[in-house]
Amino acid sequence: MADFNQILTPGNVENGIINVVIEIPAGSSHKIEWNREKAVMQLDRVDPKIFAKPTNYGFIPQTLDEDGDELDVLLITDNPLPTGIFLEARILGVMKFVDDGEVDDKIVAVPADDRNTGNVINSLSDLPKRTLDQITFHFNHYKDLKKAGSTEVKDWGDVTEAKSIIQSSIERWNNR
Repeated sequence: MADFNQILTPGNVENGIINVVIEIPAGSSHKIEWNREKAVMQLDRVDPKIFAKPTNYGFIPQTLDEDGDELDVLLITDNPLPTGIFLEARILGVMKFVDDGEVDDKIVAVPADDRNTGNVINSLSDLPKRTLDQITFHFNHYKDLKKAGSTEVKDWGDVTEAKSIIQSSIERWNNR
């Protein structure tokens, strides 16, 4: 496997397109994470099945969020995507998230070329409210059996706010 942080850029953020590396397929209860030091995907843990991911979960290369990891992405597709692939994705917004007191925002995106939908999903408001409700519920509760109340979805931000968070994460990466 290649080191995604060496071969991929964050993408064309100004134009709303990011590169995303998939860590966890939608529907999986395996917490797979990119191990930056070893440049491999690693199974961190197996979560209870009731907390399977509601979306594909990945990261933007060459970024660092405030928690010290690459900036997370919730990638919405009709079918799960396999671990270790990358794609260009269209930024829809950001889920403002706090995990155990740490900022751990999640960029929300869809594939940049989605011929199934005709590329009509361009913002969070284009998604069904139920989808956002399910994502909110998942992230508010996925650690309940271990440490209830340690996670909170604070708010949702638009494409402009998401781009700003991505730019800050790129700067953090470049200044590490």
